[in-house]
Amino acid sequence: MSFAITLRSVTLKYGAEDALADVDLELEAGKIYGLLGRNGAGKTSLLSLVAAFRRPTTGEVLIGGEPVWENAPVVSRVALIREGGDFDDTETVKAIIESGTIRPSFDADYAFKLAERFELPLKKRVSALSRGKRSVLAAVCGLAARAELTMFDEVHLGMDAPTRDAFYKELLAEYMERPHTIVLSTHLIDEVANYLEEVVIVDRGRILRHADIEAFQGMGATLTGPADAVDALGLAALAEQRLGGTKSITVAEPLDAATRERAAAGGVEIGPVGLQDLFIHLTDPNRNGA
Repeated sequence: MSFAITLRSVTLKYGAEDALADVDLELEAGKIYGLLGRNGAGKTSLLSLVAAFRRPTTGEVLIGGEPVWENAPVVSRVALIREGGDFDDTETVKAIIESGTIRPSFDADYAFKLAERFELPLKKRVSALSRGKRSVLAAVCGLAARAELTMFDEVHLGMDAPTRDAFYKELLAEYMERPHTIVLSTHLIDEVANYLEEVVIVDRGRILRHADIEAFQGMGATLTGPADAVDALGLAALAEQRLGGTKSITVAEPLDAATRERAAAGGVEIGPVGLQDLFIHLTDPNRNGA
């Protein structure tokens, strides 16, 4: 069974408010996706629908062409790991890992190996763990689930930089060994950019952009030079800065050869835009059309 994800005209309401509104999305199986969005944009709601934690108000959520809601054979092969995990705080780390074996594909040996690598204290209760160690436990359980679709929702929160780096590398190694579908919801965009194949940006409950990482990397540019020369290019700017007679603008569209030639002739320098900066500009609530 292919674990491709399909959302068709999906709306999710919390009371009178739309958490998601008329969302259409197609994600192929066997790729690593980045799910980006500001707080409250709808990322967690989207993942909850895919994992069948919630039922859409309207529309369809499918995995491999099958509805996920109340579909145990499909849902048993899907893992959604949320920040801090969904654990019984009275249990020990060892007991939590051992309880993971109720999932048909859970690899307890791998989980204990990861627990040793990330220095998880097996005898401690979850309630006694620091925020970082609790996040590590959630990540370990997600990796060891060996699910066909694994979704990490801000699971890195609380981890220090070396631990996050080790988690990303382990995630990639596990993916290379056993190709499957991974979705990473994160605010640490530049940290994970090199691991992603496609990026989905959610903004105000709708899909703002969905493209492969190369398209995003070639999407924007910064142009810096004499203000008159920058203005003469006639480009729609996502953001701009000015210092004296020098002006810098950020654009979201690729530049054609003619524009590049005019920029060079006017003394305007062209530079790249990082994925995180592009995301910030695209979702700026003060920008028309964001």
